Amino acid sequence: MFERRAAMATLLAGRPNNLVLVPGLGSCTWDAFAAGDDDRNFYLWGAMGGAAMIGLGLALAKPEARVAVITGDGEMLMGMGSLATIGVQKPKNLAIVVFDNGLYGETGMQESHTSGGVDLLAVARGCGIERVVDVADEAGLKELAGLLATSDRSLFARVAITRDDPPRLLPEKDGVVIKDRVRRAVEKIS
Repeated sequence: MFERRAAMATLLAGRPNNLVLVPGLGSCTWDAFAAGDDDRNFYLWGAMGGAAMIGLGLALAKPEARVAVITGDGEMLMGMGSLATIGVQKPKNLAIVVFDNGLYGETGMQESHTSGGVDLLAVARGCGIERVVDVADEAGLKELAGLLATSDRSLFARVAITRDDPPRLLPEKDGVVIKDRVRRAVEKIS
């Protein structure tokens, strides 16, 4: 298992210029900000369950960009239907990465359904996502970081993380400011 903040830093190390990040609300947003604020980060402050669909929209609208959604198991469980839409659309430039600690971290650390046996990898496969990866070690995490920039088909990855809760580092909260800066950054990708 990985410490989630360190896992985020590994995934974003050496980030290519055309990679747009949609971190899920809460922990993933804080961890992305801790790894280094970037105009290509579409931070979420609400819309639980919506990160994958926002990523899909960006991937379809800007096919020359790479889009990585990095979210938690709780949010993915709330937006599980999005995996079916992604599986049907099959955007080659979209990766969904789920940090899975088996908890609903944003609502009080209750056990999530992945603690009860729900297999998000099987769900992703069943929805038709073409590349499904379970990251088990540091080499696999570094390989996943490379796939965010190079995968030639839609990707779903599960990264098992520890149940830690590092101090919160909070990025910009104004949705209009976030939207506008991401829009400007994405327009530069060719």
